[in-house]
Amino acid sequence: MKNTLQKQLDTGGESGIVHLGRRALIVAAAGGAAWWAMRFAAHIDLLQVSAASAPGTVTIVEFTADGKKTGKGPVARIVKTDAEWKSQLSPISYEVTRHAGTERAYTGATWNLHERGIFRCICCDTALFSSETKFESGTGWPSFWQPIARENIAVASDSSLGMERDAVSCRRCDAHQGHVFPDGPPPTGLRYCMNSAAMRFVKLA
Repeated sequence: MKNTLQKQLDTGGESGIVHLGRRALIVAAAGGAAWWAMRFAAHIDLLQVSAASAPGTVTIVEFTADGKKTGKGPVARIVKTDAEWKSQLSPISYEVTRHAGTERAYTGATWNLHERGIFRCICCDTALFSSETKFESGTGWPSFWQPIARENIAVASDSSLGMERDAVSCRRCDAHQGHVFPDGPPPTGLRYCMNSAAMRFVKLA
């Protein structure tokens, strides 16, 4: 019989920079956290992507400007030099997306946003999250209980800072977005804790 997390995955869900684990310390302190990390990693192998091994094309789900799904298909990966990314992005967005930084809690533009819309990757405009799955996590970062399409994100193990976490990035351009934790609300029980600086919010009518 599948455990709860496996079922969730099968059905799924500028004031400075800090490099902290957010609420991961609380999660890590809970009994069984190591077991969860291993089980979670075992079920996201299809989502793992690295810049070194990713193919020249990836498959994502496309959405129009008004939020309508247009279908799933292959697109070319977005690869740029560090200098090109630096010239395209603001300092905080560059540090977060290209160097896995973390914006300070309660400083991002969308952590307390309640409007209807889509959150797109700041680097390549891929649709990543919808306001329909956004919730108030009390962390100071925009949080969602599932991505707009599982194909549009990649999840990989992150052992930086001496902690085992699961980092979330854009499938198309490898832009770091944040981390996912197992302490979210129903129906998935997951919390995709993202950085406002890594996304562009597009308001829908």
